[in-house]
Amino acid sequence: MDLEQLTGLTVYPRSMVEVDGTAYFLAQSDGGGKRLGVLGDATGFEGTRYDQRGALLCPLTPTNAAALRACLPWLRPVPLGLRTSAGFGDRLGLATPGHVRAVRQFSSIAPIFAQQSVRENARTGRTPQQVLDDATWGLFQEGWRDPWGADADHLKTPANVDAFVTAGYTLYTVDPGDHVDNDAHTALSAEVEAKVQALPWGALEDTAQDMERRYLGRPFDLGETALTFDREVLWRAAAKYGHAIAHTVRMYRHLAGRMGDQAFELEVSVDETETPTSPAEHLFIASELRRLGVRWVSLAPRFVGRFEKGVDYIGDLETFAAEFTQHVAVARALGPYKLSLHSGSDKFSIYPIVARLAKGLAHLKTAGTSYLEALRAVAQVTPALFREILAFARERYDTDRATYHVSAQLTNIPAPDTLSDADLPGLLEQFDARQVLHVTFGSVLDRFGDRLLATLRRHEEVYYALLEAHFQRHLAAFAEEQCPGGEMSVYELFAVEGK
Repeated sequence: MDLEQLTGLTVYPRSMVEVDGTAYFLAQSDGGGKRLGVLGDATGFEGTRYDQRGALLCPLTPTNAAALRACLPWLRPVPLGLRTSAGFGDRLGLATPGHVRAVRQFSSIAPIFAQQSVRENARTGRTPQQVLDDATWGLFQEGWRDPWGADADHLKTPANVDAFVTAGYTLYTVDPGDHVDNDAHTALSAEVEAKVQALPWGALEDTAQDMERRYLGRPFDLGETALTFDREVLWRAAAKYGHAIAHTVRMYRHLAGRMGDQAFELEVSVDETETPTSPAEHLFIASELRRLGVRWVSLAPRFVGRFEKGVDYIGDLETFAAEFTQHVAVARALGPYKLSLHSGSDKFSIYPIVARLAKGLAHLKTAGTSYLEALRAVAQVTPALFREILAFARERYDTDRATYHVSAQLTNIPAPDTLSDADLPGLLEQFDARQVLHVTFGSVLDRFGDRLLATLRRHEEVYYALLEAHFQRHLAAFAEEQCPGGEMSVYELFAVEGK
């Protein structure tokens, strides 16, 4: 049957699928609106029958997204285990087809197509359900059939968890960064002593004396290397991360209680802190979480160097490689689990290092870089709108940068009216412009959201092509390394069983 002739709409060919005698497809009208088509048993779907014999045409609503996931099980996210993985944040809800086209070329990489933090949702005005549904429609449009994940990113409180559980997410990233005591890194010994004595020992199910007995006077074998703790290193690690560990345990137990028998995975993130996580501190965090019954699939330390938003790694590559080697050793010895690169977008100089050393135990997390590619598309097809966005972003930068690690200087960005239309896309390659545009996304969406989304919908193939090329660069190095084969780790096993 010719669906386009039947409906008068343009059908996305990769979306067409038939299951148990019912056909499903995604179509677009001349005005740019998209509709789900159901030809056959349309129980559970809400829409308008085209004619007595034709397809039910359905708006892209949460109800219809849930009904489609019930009929097409590959559209439901699942735990991904220890496979090399990459997360694709999508602040606009339009990027998934471009992400899919990039990932299709790297079969060894497990994708997380729905990924959004609580902070990003607050700034975009989207809900966890909307993020998951937008990914669903993008996957359906592109005909994706392989396993994929959904990441509830940077969860800071138990109250943050529930909406993501209801929506059906499978990876939960707990961020205890607000509970990390950065002052312990350089505090005087007496101050460190006081901080340790004040730790919530009841919540940690521990005492300072028992902690010392576990760590002091013994080497921790990490394969080709070993780590040892003297009293100062141990107490500074405890003072710095003790409250964060207790908070992570509370979050994990709340999450496990909410998930019940549903399969899920946990990521632990201590990356958004002022000071790097040393390999010894990483070992301390992992050992304590393991002692307290927490099971996780990936962990994000605060690596040495600077992981600023939207730009390449800033720091000495040899120093990074030397420390990352030790972090990998800890992750293998106490897991294995994956090491997660947060603020991982555009860190092209370290991708080969991470891929070579991690040997598959890596997760790359990206977010704002897809938004920047949207702005690149706008600069190409509607230069006047991009000029307005750039001028406004320059005004908002000093305010909006407050919660981000960035160092862009407005004086390094040319004024919009000094550039030709042909020069505008090139700003997306300039350090300062990238960061200014990156961190002002919430304000820009408040002011220009409707116009921005309408432009991208009219020129969606331009946007998809830019995303595909951009993420090919991100994923190429990781695709060369396969995850070590064999049995599940204890962490993966517990995650898959939902324990």
